[in-house]
Amino acid sequence: MTKTNTIQKSNKIGKRSGRSRLILLCLMLAPAVLLLFVFNYIPMYGIIIAFKDYNLFGGVFGSPWVGLKNFEYFFTDPTFWRVMRNTITINFYDIIFGFFSPIIFALLLNEISKLKFKKAIQTVSYMPNFFSWVVVSGLVLSFLSPEQNGLLNIFLTRVFGIEPIYFMAEKNNFIRVAVIADIWKGVGFSSILYIATLAGIDPALYEASAVDGANRLQMTWHITLPSLLPIISIMLIFRVANIFGIGFERIYLLQNNLTREVSEVISTYTYSMGIEKAMFSKTTAIGLAQSLLGLIMVYSSNRLAKKISGYGIY
Repeated sequence: MTKTNTIQKSNKIGKRSGRSRLILLCLMLAPAVLLLFVFNYIPMYGIIIAFKDYNLFGGVFGSPWVGLKNFEYFFTDPTFWRVMRNTITINFYDIIFGFFSPIIFALLLNEISKLKFKKAIQTVSYMPNFFSWVVVSGLVLSFLSPEQNGLLNIFLTRVFGIEPIYFMAEKNNFIRVAVIADIWKGVGFSSILYIATLAGIDPALYEASAVDGANRLQMTWHITLPSLLPIISIMLIFRVANIFGIGFERIYLLQNNLTREVSEVISTYTYSMGIEKAMFSKTTAIGLAQSLLGLIMVYSSNRLAKKISGYGIY
């Protein structure tokens, strides 16, 4: 009996400690759930603005219904299709050059044997990520300036005798500058996932392949890249899913009236329509359509990635 009572008491104590741990975990999770509910779920009622002729006096529920009129407006607006084309074009170049740059950087960094030198390069490459786009755009515009402080024009003038070039005044240069600036800012920080994955590869695989006579290129192709394939597939799905969306700060701070024809994207177009012209219903419709297109791209890219590589986000 004594032994049975002891077991029962220990079970009760175990249940109590388990409940207390569960309560503690729930309390720790509560602030995150509350923030998610307040800032992500409650504002979702504002979606109905896309189907109304919203005005400040009537409010969300007092404004008249217009159905799909707001969607028809921008689907028939030539400016919107130009903006859509610019968004997809810039995102396409971001994917081609910006997505694979961190992978190449991580592979090159993985080949460095000197630990101190490797850490120094990593630290330097991470730093631009912590600069705001206000700072980065200022540096880019200053570097490309045709005035006396433009380092690139100073170099071209003194070395090649070329007259100062107005880089940011030419439409063809905007996409190149925007893509290169984004790569410079984020290549180091974006490579963290790939560097962490490379660190988890079993060294015995490389040793066995070296015994079989494989060189570094063969090791990279048959060991390193297959190990990176799952994380590459997942990150590519997220990148493709965001092809109809692009960062507002980068484009807004780098564009000007001379390049607006190729630099106006959905985010800047929505800003000018919603904030400057107070067309809240139409910009809400744009945002809703953009989200639905993003959802379709997530589903499609995930299915395609699972068929090609066997990896996906679900």
